[in-house]
Amino acid sequence: MPDKIKSLRELAKIIRARKSKGKKICALSGAFDILHPGHISFLERCKKSGDILIVLLNSDKSIKNYKGKGRPINPQAARAKVLSALATVDFICAFNEPDPRRVLAVLRPDVFCQGDDWGADCIERETVESAGGKVRVFKKVKGFSTSNIINKIRGVAKKQK
Repeated sequence: MPDKIKSLRELAKIIRARKSKGKKICALSGAFDILHPGHISFLERCKKSGDILIVLLNSDKSIKNYKGKGRPINPQAARAKVLSALATVDFICAFNEPDPRRVLAVLRPDVFCQGDDWGADCIERETVESAGGKVRVFKKVKGFSTSNIINKIRGVAKKQK
């Protein structure tokens, strides 16, 4: 199986080559800390928006900065490995910033997929649209949340003490 985990420099070169062959590039971003059916559904729907699906993965540093102490649960290498095993995911590129705008400015995807919790007016919109791309919003699958899973586990652990 080819390595799907790429540096920004490697991925930019790959994307330029694929775009020159008429391929439509789709990207999305997230932590994917504990992969659940909501994530899988989102990835599958996003994949239908293009030929190549890129997951822009929040690094451990990025997650700690916006999710706080105790996160991520799974380290970046483990999260990337799990995502790379999915057929829907073509490439994974980690980023350290709080959001993926710098990476999006380099990769210039045709479509950036976002959950309806952030919506079409997400902070990535200007970056994506200024490069000729579009933001596509998908409804989140109800009942699945990494934070809720973590809280449930922590609640069980507290009761067992």
